[in-house]
Amino acid sequence: MVFLLKAPSRESIYPYLEDIPDPQVNWIPCNNPNRFGRTPVQERLSCLAKDNSIYIMANIGDKKPCNTSDPHCPPDGRYQYNTDVVFDSEGKLVARYHKQNLFLGEDEFNAPKEPEVVTFNTTFGKFGIFTCFDILFHDPAVTLVKDFHVDTILFPTAWMNVLPHLSAIEFHSAWAMGMGVNFLASNLHYPSKKMTGSGIYAPDSPRAFHYDMKTEEGKLLLSQLASHPHPTAVVNWTSYASGIEAPSRGNQEFKGIIFFDEFTFLELKGVAGNYTVCQKDLCCHLSYRMSEKRSDEVYVLGAFDGLHTVEGSYYLQICTLLKCKTTDLHTCGDSVETASTRFEMFSLSGTFETQYVFPEVLLSEIQLAPGEFQVSSDGRLCSQKPLSGPILTVTLFGRLYEKDSSPNAFSDPMAQVLRVMLIVVIPIVYSLSW
Repeated sequence: MVFLLKAPSRESIYPYLEDIPDPQVNWIPCNNPNRFGRTPVQERLSCLAKDNSIYIMANIGDKKPCNTSDPHCPPDGRYQYNTDVVFDSEGKLVARYHKQNLFLGEDEFNAPKEPEVVTFNTTFGKFGIFTCFDILFHDPAVTLVKDFHVDTILFPTAWMNVLPHLSAIEFHSAWAMGMGVNFLASNLHYPSKKMTGSGIYAPDSPRAFHYDMKTEEGKLLLSQLASHPHPTAVVNWTSYASGIEAPSRGNQEFKGIIFFDEFTFLELKGVAGNYTVCQKDLCCHLSYRMSEKRSDEVYVLGAFDGLHTVEGSYYLQICTLLKCKTTDLHTCGDSVETASTRFEMFSLSGTFETQYVFPEVLLSEIQLAPGEFQVSSDGRLCSQKPLSGPILTVTLFGRLYEKDSSPNAFSDPMAQVLRVMLIVVIPIVYSLSW
C-alpha cells in the first residue's frame, strides 16, 4: 500500500508518525496495540503478518521526543525518522531502521546520530534493510554485506529513474550482482514523476522485475531465491585492463555530460573494434562486434573519474558503452530509451581503484538481460551470447567511498522536487530454496 502526502513539512506529517520501539521490547502490536500509545499502522501491519503467516517489511515514520539537554534536539522537541519496520510471521516487531542518507531538503525527517546497521534472522536466511539513497553510500549498505554477511537486502524506495546509469531496475540489479546478495526492491509506482521499477534480484541474475511507464497499475512480483546465495567469485577489477596499453587517439576524444558529470568519449566508428579511453587514473577498454553498423545510430565509449557534486556528493569511476540520443555527438550522455543496434559480443573493463564496481546492462525499452552477460575474475564484463535486444548501455559503475567529500550526504539524485511520504509494504511471499 502507498500513501502520499505532497510537499510535507515536519508539522504536516507529525499526525501520521508513530512511536516505534526498539524490537528488543518483544512486542506483537496485533495482540497489544496500545502498549506504546496509538499505533494503528503498526497494528495493521502486525495483523497482516500474523494472519497470513508471512514476514512484512514497511517504510513508515517514527517519532521520538527530546529536550534541551540534548544539544541536537530539533526546535520542535522531537526527532522524526524515515523508518523501516519488519514484522515476523507471528506479527512480532523484529527490526527497525532509521534512514541515514536523507534527500536534499528532506527537512521533515532527521538522520540518526550514527548509521544504524539492522539485520534480522529467519529460518530462510539473514536479512538486512536500508532505504532509497542509502544504496549509494558505504554505511549502512556495504557494511551490511561485508561485515554482517546478510543473505538478502530489503529495499523500499521512491526512486526517480535517471538514465543512462541510474534507472531503478538497472542499478538495483547491478548492486545485487556487485555485492553478491539477493536484493528485493519495492519502488513507488508514479510514472508522471519517472518513478517506476521494482524487482527481485539474485547475485547471478535478475529473477523478476517490473518497469512500466505507461499505466498507473502496480504489480506483485513473485520469484524463487536461494536462501543462502553461493558466494560470488572474487573479482580483480583492474587485472585485465591494466595489462592493455592505451593507444593514442589524438584529437578523436571529446567531452560530454552525463548527469552533470563531464565524461571523456570516443565514438565507435566500425562494426567491430577495440577502443580505449582514459580520464585521470581510469582507463576503459572495450572490444565489441555489432550485427551491423547503422548510419542512424551512434555509440561511444566513455570514462569518468571524479567526484559527483550535484544533488549529492560521491566519488565515481565509470566505464560505459552507450548509445547517443541522436547522431549529433553533443547528445551523447543524454537520456535515451530506445535503440536498434544489436551487438553480437562485447567485453568492457577498466583500471578501477575500487573493489566496489556494479555491472549494468540495459537494453532498448528499459529492459534487463538476465543470463546474457557475466563478469570474469579478471574484471571483464562480457556478453555470453548475442544479446536479445538492442543495447542502450553496458556500464561498469564504480564507487570510491573513501574519496567522498564527507561521510554523509544530504541529497538524493533519485528524488523529486515534489516531495512524498512513502509507505511501501513488501510481503515476503517468494519461496526460498534450502
